[in-house]
Amino acid sequence: MKFDIVTIFPRMVRGALEEGVIGRAVARGLLNVGVHDLRDHTTDRHRSVDDIPYGGGPGMVMKPEPFNRAVGAIRRDRGNPAAIVLMSPQGRVFGQADAVRLSTLPHVVLLCGRYEGVDERLQGIVGAEELSVGDYVLSGGELAALVVVDAVGRLVPGVVGDAESVAADSFSRGLLDHPQYTRPAIYEGVAVPDVLVSGHHGDVHQWRRRQALTRTFERRPDLLMQVALDEDEREWLEELKREDRRSPV
Repeated sequence: MKFDIVTIFPRMVRGALEEGVIGRAVARGLLNVGVHDLRDHTTDRHRSVDDIPYGGGPGMVMKPEPFNRAVGAIRRDRGNPAAIVLMSPQGRVFGQADAVRLSTLPHVVLLCGRYEGVDERLQGIVGAEELSVGDYVLSGGELAALVVVDAVGRLVPGVVGDAESVAADSFSRGLLDHPQYTRPAIYEGVAVPDVLVSGHHGDVHQWRRRQALTRTFERRPDLLMQVALDEDEREWLEELKREDRRSPV
C-alpha cells in the first residue's frame, strides 16, 4: 500500500515513520510512504504557503495553490491516488470503519493543514475528503495524518505479525477490548483473574467476550447502539442494565 503525506514539517513526519510497527513495515516494503515538503511547491522566494484571510480575522489561511501543485506532482510521479484526505478538525471523525475502508485502497494521499485552516476551495479542486481524529484542535495535521497511517497501515496484511491480534483489537467488532494481564500472577497484592490461569480455553474465551461487553457498557455505551450482538451478549447486556439500575446514584 502506498501513502503520500504533504506537510510543511517533513522531518517531523519522517521521524515518526521510522519507528515501531509502521517503521518495520516500511523497511520490509509492505508500506510505501512518501513525505513531501509543501514549500517545494511554492513559486515565490519566501516559499509562502499561507496568506491573510479574506474578510479579516486572526491568523493565517493556507493557500490552495501549493497543495494543488503537490497533488499534481504526486499524480505525475507516484500515480493517481484512490483517495485524497485533508486532515481537518472540521472533518468527519475518523473511526475504525474508515481505517478498514482506506486499508483496501492501493494509494492514499494525506494533506496536513496548519494555522487557521486551508482555503475552502482546495477540497473541491483536488477531490479531497476531510477527516478529523477527534473533537479537539491540534497545531497541525501532521499528528493526525500519522494516526491515520498507523491505524490503516496495521490492517494491511503482513504489517502486524499476528493477524488474530488485529482482529481482536478494540473497535474491530465495535466493542472495546477485554482487560489484559501478564506475569507476575500477583502484583502489589492484586491477582490475575483465576479464569485466565485455569487452562480452560473455552472459559477464557467466554470471560473475555463478557468483559469486552462490560467494559464497553461502562466506558463507551454509545458504541452499543452500532454493534450487532449475539444471543449471549444480548443476555449479558440486559443483566448489566438491571445491575446498573440497582446501583446507587
